[in-house]
Amino acid sequence: MNLVVDIGNTLIKVAVVEGADVLLSQAFASADEMSIEALLEQYPALRQAIVASTGEPTSEVAGRLRRAGLRVLEMTSLTPTPIGNDYHTPATLGVDRLAAAVAAVEVMGCRDCVIVDFGTAITIDLVEDGVFRGGNISPGMTTRFRALHDYTRRLPECEPTDEILTVGRSTREAIEQGVMQGVVNEIEGYIQRFMHLNAKLSLIFTGGDAKYFVKRIKNAKFAKCNLVFCGLNRILEYNASIEDERF
Repeated sequence: MNLVVDIGNTLIKVAVVEGADVLLSQAFASADEMSIEALLEQYPALRQAIVASTGEPTSEVAGRLRRAGLRVLEMTSLTPTPIGNDYHTPATLGVDRLAAAVAAVEVMGCRDCVIVDFGTAITIDLVEDGVFRGGNISPGMTTRFRALHDYTRRLPECEPTDEILTVGRSTREAIEQGVMQGVVNEIEGYIQRFMHLNAKLSLIFTGGDAKYFVKRIKNAKFAKCNLVFCGLNRILEYNASIEDERF
């Protein structure tokens, strides 16, 4: 049983993970809102943690965890992982993208896959032969809705819909269908291109907005666990067997 802390662009996400099971997940607007004492009281078996970040430094949160008595791994671009990484600039690679790839290979058993993470940004990443090959990044669904509203004078701010229409017959419908079908067309284009080169690829969806697209795009595996949490947990376990200064 491990504590996983993922410091994102807008939220700090915390999970208690055991194997491939996320026992608890919480999100906080800031580190000050996170009660480490309450977590340890609820899960006294916690002994170690991993802290990863796509933005803010990990030192503050890691320090608080260490003072609470936990053994802490701060993930960096130099942290060993159980899969290969073919990215040309590993120092700029978001830890969430690499962690999702680790979970796909090590937890889900998919050595050849396309991972689509639907969040503030959409990342489309390729794993082949158990190696992270790289991928692409584009604006997420909510980001697209907000951009149309924020950068125009008259377009309303819209939300996702389960309705699937060929054309929108009102401005609101046009925005809803345009954004959501635009994401679908983008992802399907990547799938077609990638699978033309490698027919063995599986398709894995993860992230907060993935639920809106599972029915719209065929043959996708919806990761029941949060891939990033499970991947970070696997990286922690992998490094815990190496007794050195990483902790």
